[in-house]
Order: sequence, then C-alpha cells, then structure tokens
Amino acid sequence: MMPAALCLTVLAALLAYLGSPQQNWRDKPLPRYTRLAVVALWLAGTALWWLASGPGAGITAALTAAMLTWVLAPYLGWWWRAHARRGERR
Repeated sequence: MMPAALCLTVLAALLAYLGSPQQNWRDKPLPRYTRLAVVALWLAGTALWWLASGPGAGITAALTAAMLTWVLAPYLGWWWRAHARRGERR
C-alpha cells in the first residue's frame, strides 16, 4: 500500500508543480483544471498513507513526499534542459 501512496503523492506534487507559472519543464504551465486532478490524487495518496501508517505518520509521510518532489523538480528540469542543450551543440 505504501508504494501506491508514494506514487499518488509524487504524481500529485508533480502535477501541482507543472501547473505553476514558475515551473521550468514546459514552455507553458498546465491548464488550471488540472488542479482538480491534483486535489483528487493528493487526497487518495494521503488516505493511503493514513491507512498504512496511521493518521500522524500518514500525513507526515504525504507532506514529506510532496516537499521532496517540489525540491527535486526544479533541479530535474534544469538538468533536463542543460542536457538537451548540450545534445544540440554536438
């Protein structure tokens, strides 16, 4: 159950990041209606964490997974763009 909770939480955090104007993965952020998917995925992931670990640890695990995703996402976008630019120069 925890791998599913982790996947749902990370997917929700990535969609929230990609919907932000400050994201650097795409030229334009995702449309505003994707926020409904973010909320649904976030609630499902948090519910699975809650069932697997209990209320306190479940909410903490969901928040930690989301925060780690939001910290890593800009760096992954930067790395991907730098790698693509380096490939264009060859």
